[in-house]
Amino acid sequence: MSPLSKTNLAIGDSSALFRLGVRNMVRQIDGVEVIGEAANGVDLTGLVQSFAPDVVVVDFLSEGFDIDVVRAIKANRPATRILAITTQQSGHTLVNALKAGVDSYIKKDCDLGEVEEAIRETSKGGTFFCGQILDRIRQESIDVDDLETLPLSCDPIHLSGRETEVLELIAEGLTNTQVADKLFLSTHTITTHRKNIMSKLGVNNTAAMVMYAVKTGLVSPNKFLFQADS
Repeated sequence: MSPLSKTNLAIGDSSALFRLGVRNMVRQIDGVEVIGEAANGVDLTGLVQSFAPDVVVVDFLSEGFDIDVVRAIKANRPATRILAITTQQSGHTLVNALKAGVDSYIKKDCDLGEVEEAIRETSKGGTFFCGQILDRIRQESIDVDDLETLPLSCDPIHLSGRETEVLELIAEGLTNTQVADKLFLSTHTITTHRKNIMSKLGVNNTAAMVMYAVKTGLVSPNKFLFQADS
C-alpha cells in the first residue's frame, strides 16, 4: 500500500449505535476510511467479498454474528486484518478468536484512545491487544506466537475414555474440583488425569488443551464462546 493510499475499513456489529461510534471515530484517523458496515454475519461476509476491505472491525459475539464469520473472511481474503471488539475476554473466547484469524483484540469498555490506537495499529498491519486482553493472556498463559505451532494433533494421540471425559469438561471451563464433583472422583484423581493428558498432548497449559479439544471436535467453539468471564 502506497503512502497516499487509503486503508479501507468495514464494520460488523448488531448495534447501530456502536457502528455509528466507530464510523465517527474513523473519520478522525488519517489514511483510514469506512467503506461499509453490516448488522449481521451474512451481510458482513458479502460486504467483504464485494469491497475487499483492508481491515474489518467486528464484534463476533453480538447478535447475528459468530466466530465462523472471522473464519470465512480469512478463508476468502487472508490479507484482510481483523480487529475484534467485544464485551467478553474469557480465555476460551480469546483462544478461539486468535485461532480463527483475529489479528487484534480489545474490549468494548476500553477508552476511546485505546480503540483509536487499535484501529491505527491494525490498519498498518500490526497487532494490538488492550490492557485487559493482555492481562487475560498472561493469566491463561497463552503464547500468541505459538498458537499455530502447538503440536495439537500432528501425531496419533490416544486418550483413555476417562481422560477424554476430563478433557471435555476442562475445555468447557470447569475447574478440577467441578470436574471431580461431576465425575464422582477425587480432586487428586482429576489432577493426575490432567497431568497425563497434558503429557500426552505435549502441552503445558489449559489454553492448549482447549485448542486440542476444539480442533479434534471434542467440543464446539460456539459451546463456550458466550460464557461469562471467569
